[in-house]
Amino acid sequence: MTDGLPEMTSLERTALYKSLGNPLRRRILDYLGRHGEANSTVLARELGESSGTTSYHLRKLAEQRLIEEIPEKSGGRERWWRTLPFRHTTPDPATMAPEEYAAAEQLALLKIEVDTRLFRRVHEEYRGPQGWAQVQRAGAWMTKDDLHAFVRAYHELLDRYGHTREDAPEGARHVDLRFYAAPEPVGEWNGEPTGP
Repeated sequence: MTDGLPEMTSLERTALYKSLGNPLRRRILDYLGRHGEANSTVLARELGESSGTTSYHLRKLAEQRLIEEIPEKSGGRERWWRTLPFRHTTPDPATMAPEEYAAAEQLALLKIEVDTRLFRRVHEEYRGPQGWAQVQRAGAWMTKDDLHAFVRAYHELLDRYGHTREDAPEGARHVDLRFYAAPEPVGEWNGEPTGP
């Protein structure tokens, strides 16, 4: 499910995963996320590419509704772009077509590399419970319904405490957050079944 958008087809998801896994498109999205807006010329200068190349990738990102043109700043051949709010949940891999699964797997490997670097940096930058870098690890017994309710509450917390770039209060910084949940492997512990 993609929040606020119609359900995507397998072909649309495949294209999305390929886009998000493209190194230059990732860098464009990262730049727009940090700076709010840019045109192809700015991106070409900042990312060391030609403006023709950045313009092409901007159009492709716009086709997938990851970014949009800023009409009040665009005119003639000069088009300015900004990111769009986006949240996507990958479907069950067992339901994916082979090409979709391959694209999702490549994207997952890229995310693991990024998240591993983030995990190390958080530990290096941790300055105690009042600092910007925070690390929390926990475990609890849950039913599947409990876990799904927890994930919904997690999204509600993000919506409650998170801000858009435009609405962020003074002193706000962009914060990278990750959430993982996995049951212990199927088996027994003290005679009780574990896992799904």
